[in-house]
Amino acid sequence: MELFEMMIHHSSVRSFTEETVSQPLKEQLLLAAQSASSSNFLQAFSIIEITDPEKRKAIEEIANFPVDNGTNGSLSIFVADLNKHAQVLARHNDATEHLRTMESLVVAIVDATLAAQSMAVYAESVGLGICYVGGIRNALFDIKELLELPELTYPVFGMFIGYPAAKNEVKPRMPISAMLGTNTYRTMTPELIDAYDKTMTAYYQARRTNTQESNWSDKVRQHFGSPRRADTMDFLKKQGFVF
Repeated sequence: MELFEMMIHHSSVRSFTEETVSQPLKEQLLLAAQSASSSNFLQAFSIIEITDPEKRKAIEEIANFPVDNGTNGSLSIFVADLNKHAQVLARHNDATEHLRTMESLVVAIVDATLAAQSMAVYAESVGLGICYVGGIRNALFDIKELLELPELTYPVFGMFIGYPAAKNEVKPRMPISAMLGTNTYRTMTPELIDAYDKTMTAYYQARRTNTQESNWSDKVRQHFGSPRRADTMDFLKKQGFVF
């Protein structure tokens, strides 16, 4: 499959075969992640591979995301990481106040995300499947303790990688006209929202598993209908960031 076709047919994989990802392939995946763009070449991210079965089980419980009873596929945690940069500054007795800002945190989150997506694209290009897991942020302080995260780090998401036992249908994305502006921001019109809702209603009713009466607007309203992860700001402050 050509790269473009592979990318537009991406879907999350939540069930993997028992075949393990070889160590040479894992190293290639890491090199792909490292090769992503990085703001000012700060490389402000770390990756933690979870091989301990008890830690993996604990993480899956936090994320409410069990995969194959915790056995198949590998799990890595992508961390926005400015701790290593704090070490550099400390060696030179430099102040760290500008390391603790919202902008610095955003840079680190973007670096971690770009690295993860580079890994994901390469993984799918060699026949692997992936699934991002933002649910690790359901209990940030527990994740911090479990992974022994130091100051100035923030666990952004996890990623499962393995050989797919099954794949979900591809979810229809928004029409390009709903997200592309020319020289100015493009506001999504009621007509575009209604048309996309119809598309998603048909998708949810027709897919092979977990059929439901829903659409995109329903999912948006559900997601933002109540506060989520209200401890995020407290966690970031405890990690040394200043807002």
